[in-house]
Amino acid sequence: MRKGFALFAGFALTLGACSAPGDAQTEHSAATQQSAVHAESGLPLVPLTIESGGRTHRFTVEYAASDENQRKGLMFRTELGPDEGMLFPNATPQQRSFWMKNTVIPLDLIFIAPDRTIESIAADAVPYSLDPIPSQGAVVGVLELAGGRAAELGLSPGDAIDWRAPGQ
Repeated sequence: MRKGFALFAGFALTLGACSAPGDAQTEHSAATQQSAVHAESGLPLVPLTIESGGRTHRFTVEYAASDENQRKGLMFRTELGPDEGMLFPNATPQQRSFWMKNTVIPLDLIFIAPDRTIESIAADAVPYSLDPIPSQGAVVGVLELAGGRAAELGLSPGDAIDWRAPGQ
């Protein structure tokens, strides 16, 4: 009787350890992505895509949701990779304005309309400038990319942007 139970328990454990190829990797990747944070800022990292000219451009962006994180933004950073950026989401659509105080590198500011398309682009914002850089209307967020990247990719108003907040 004990031998039969041991055989059944071993069989059950074996079945539990089996899964379709990729399932464990998918679960691990999803868990890693949800818990991924930027090494310097400590902000959550989220995937973001931009559909432009029939192409999909993929980025991993820091998600700056709090007022404190939005005030700091990319200040004092000395580099930003070509497929990296920072997203400043709004809870409700509103006019947004940025400046480049204490920002060492030039940035492209991409203002995101309520329908999650590009509302406007402020290209190559000048480092350290205190001049305001406003959206043209109410937006649901602003995406900062390395200066010149929007032109390099051919991004323009009307291009679709998609992302998910951390934990969604």
